Amino acid sequence: MDNQTPSFITRIVLALSVFFRILFDPRFALGVLGLKEGKGPAAVASESTDSKADTSAPPPPPRLKEAGPDAALQLLGLLQQEGRFIDFIEEDVVSYADADIGAAARVVHEGCRKAMREHLTIAEVRSDAEGSRVTLAKGFDATAIRLTGNVVGEPPFTGVVTHKGWRATEVRLPKLSVNHDVTILAPAEVEL
Repeated sequence: MDNQTPSFITRIVLALSVFFRILFDPRFALGVLGLKEGKGPAAVASESTDSKADTSAPPPPPRLKEAGPDAALQLLGLLQQEGRFIDFIEEDVVSYADADIGAAARVVHEGCRKAMREHLTIAEVRSDAEGSRVTLAKGFDATAIRLTGNVVGEPPFTGVVTHKGWRATEVRLPKLSVNHDVTILAPAEVEL
């Protein structure tokens, strides 16, 4: 760097940028303060690395992972194969009598239940009876328990179990060939 004095405009731009960086970057402000107090750049750098161990920093945001569609599409295909699930959902049932819908639902229920039990093991999230009062201590698993109603304050929370919840404890989906197209949930059928 040459020893040429920066112009007045350059100094204004520099002063403004340093001013805003001091306001919004605490580590930079600490470094400027150290330089102002006559500490050398090495001492300021050492202090700023020590200040990185600040425990008041907010926790990092949760890491997100993208779920691939293959397993979901495969399971949907199995529900269609065993219980005609998609056919039932896609059918416009408005014009059917309740008894007809009930009869169809019984067939779909039986087939889908068979497919689920063959390929999944599921268990209740909570063993408490629905309608029973429970207390959730601080640190409860918020991914397994969804709070509803007037949620205010910090745990412990006391409330009523309105649904036990379900969790998959085992998944046994069949292996697929590399060329299998999971987007074909049910092939078209042509009778000859």
